[in-house]
Amino acid sequence: MSPEAAAGAGTRAVTGRGTGAEPISAVTLEQFLEKLPPELTILHDGGNGSGLLRWVEPSELEDPTPYLLDGEFLLTAGLPFVGEAGNQVRVDAYVRRLVGAGVGALGFGLEPYFDAAPEALVKACVRHNLTLVQVPSTVPFAAIGLEFSQLLESDNAKAFRQLADINRQLMRAVLSARPEHELLAALAQRVPVWAVLVGADGRVRARAGTGVELPALQQILDRLLSGSGPRVEMDSFDIPGSALVFGHPLRSTRDATLGALILGTDRALTPAQNSVVSSVVGLLELLVRQRTSGSLAPSQLATALLLHPESLAAGSTRQLNVLRDLLAQSVSGTRSGALRVVQGVRADASAPAPADGPVRELLQWRRLFDTKMVELTDYGFAAVTRLKVDDTLLHEVEELGWRLVVGDPTEMAGLPAAYQRAASLRPRVQASGQSVRVDDVTWSVTGLLGRSAGTMLAARLLEPILAQEPDRISSQLSVLKSWLGENGNWDATAKVLGMHRNSVRRQINALAELLAMDLGSAHVRAELWIALQYVDGLEDRMVQMPQDR
Repeated sequence: MSPEAAAGAGTRAVTGRGTGAEPISAVTLEQFLEKLPPELTILHDGGNGSGLLRWVEPSELEDPTPYLLDGEFLLTAGLPFVGEAGNQVRVDAYVRRLVGAGVGALGFGLEPYFDAAPEALVKACVRHNLTLVQVPSTVPFAAIGLEFSQLLESDNAKAFRQLADINRQLMRAVLSARPEHELLAALAQRVPVWAVLVGADGRVRARAGTGVELPALQQILDRLLSGSGPRVEMDSFDIPGSALVFGHPLRSTRDATLGALILGTDRALTPAQNSVVSSVVGLLELLVRQRTSGSLAPSQLATALLLHPESLAAGSTRQLNVLRDLLAQSVSGTRSGALRVVQGVRADASAPAPADGPVRELLQWRRLFDTKMVELTDYGFAAVTRLKVDDTLLHEVEELGWRLVVGDPTEMAGLPAAYQRAASLRPRVQASGQSVRVDDVTWSVTGLLGRSAGTMLAARLLEPILAQEPDRISSQLSVLKSWLGENGNWDATAKVLGMHRNSVRRQINALAELLAMDLGSAHVRAELWIALQYVDGLEDRMVQMPQDR
């Protein structure tokens, strides 16, 4: 073959360096050698039988490397070694260049130049560990190239059939009762990876295989959940099966991150395996989008309750189970799972409404609380969720400028009462600017009122007393609290205070005049008693004020 033809032959390659294109499948050197005629002799085995071959390339150039691809099977009839070019130094340099260019194997053809492979060539291939194959004159180079093309075509056809089978398996997984778990199981079966699916709340939703535990994945997970746009985040761990860890974000149609898929393996994936991963990522995105933005379950549930409102309180077991199933689908939970009512109010009530309208806000709450049961209200929003709303999620919501009332766990029938309990705490959140959990509240007047609102009440009702001299403040508050605590009984109050009953009566009458209140009214007494539960902090501040001036 002429040098010009040899150079031109390189253009037939299916891929090139740096093009980013890759074949669907590839043939290994071992597979290729097994298909070649038995007349070929392996003069040196470089131990790279599992290496991938890209193409078969004949060339008689003294330096063919500028025209070669990684992983080629190079064929030569020995022209570069004729005459003085066949000395050991030049042959050694030739082989060294081939190895540096990533050539997979060298095929040496007998005749017309040599009737056996030159000893210098064999020694050089052994020294640099390049697989050397001797090709007899009865086997044309064209036949070797044709065999490779047929093998590659057959392998690609096999890969296409495998991809079709995989796609059918993935579609069956999507239609199963637990699509996310089944998708990851199918992925791990077809691709040598472990996989973990994480929701936008940072919790594991499904996993397949054994790999790195979630706490160790926190850095790559943070990058996936906080970034934007299509991307792949990479990491590596000194754990079996985790030399290469990579993650894909799961995104909404508006580029909000709805979760992440993290995979781990010990070796780079083939193009066919990457195709499977891409398919799984796409299907998971469809599932998470459907879970957060679209589903038939909420509309079915709403229709059932609108047409049969009595079914929730007095429906048959079958009717209630249907409603429970629809509600479970709407909150991504189970029929028997506990539910919570969450109410949200803006920390800054004067803050303007979102510029991009209520739809994005609604989708935001659906994503964060993993539920489709969300209502936008005049005070903010209300949601029904299966999540416990841990401190991490609470902090994320507060960072967005919201404060929450997090309800206690309940079942479907208890949701209206749970909503009322949460609503009773909403004024406390609005007044204090702090989120509150129903589970943490003491269900008494003082517990429901909260310190912030209670302090405001005390400052307002007891203002005339708190405006006096510090000694007088303490004395009058002590008398008032003792008298109210003894339910207005003069003798009992006098005994507690160590005073004469007439002195107690005079001081109480003076307080009634100072406060301009009818202390004989049960309503007034109740308000004063509640206010006195929050007066400690106010009293301390009032005592310090004259000293600070």
